[in-house]
Amino acid sequence: MKLEIVQAGNPVLRQRARPLSVAEIRSREIQKLIESMQSCMRETPGVGLAAPQLGLGLQLAVIEDREEYHKDVSAALLRERERHPVPFHVLVNPALEELGDERAEFFEGCLSLSGFSALVSRARTVRVTCLDDHGQEKVIEASGWYARILQHEIDHLNGTLYIDRMRARSFTTMENLAEFWKGKPVNEIKSELELKTS
Repeated sequence: MKLEIVQAGNPVLRQRARPLSVAEIRSREIQKLIESMQSCMRETPGVGLAAPQLGLGLQLAVIEDREEYHKDVSAALLRERERHPVPFHVLVNPALEELGDERAEFFEGCLSLSGFSALVSRARTVRVTCLDDHGQEKVIEASGWYARILQHEIDHLNGTLYIDRMRARSFTTMENLAEFWKGKPVNEIKSELELKTS
């Protein structure tokens, strides 16, 4: 199954996706879709992919943050982001709960907003209740970068994109992100952006 990632402006990205029944999750069709989503996410490459990004209004997402994606990221940045490898897994019909008041702000990109990035504030720690790829109930508690990925993908299932939550003045092309902001601490970037407003 060849999948194509739809871009911002496609109405499916702005609609709440429909839940899947356990029977649907276990069906050959959805199992094949999950396999195809995993392949598509790895080929792109990305750390998460939601069914609406493929034009499918289903409460289904896949997540994987592979160790090989970390090799070009400095140890300091990995620490700041609290980023660790996350094995492949599936979220179906997820419900998200923010734990505590702590927030973290980092640049985020999206496969459906190809070529752009912006600073986005997210809850540092979350709990997600969902079904897995076998239709079994699962509870995930996550913090740091993994919590950010979960929030980003669950937003997709509810018709929300990161641009709805971004610090507007930080919106940038990936080229300019690399040229002007790469490796800088987020607090330094935020203060530079705020200074430029006066």
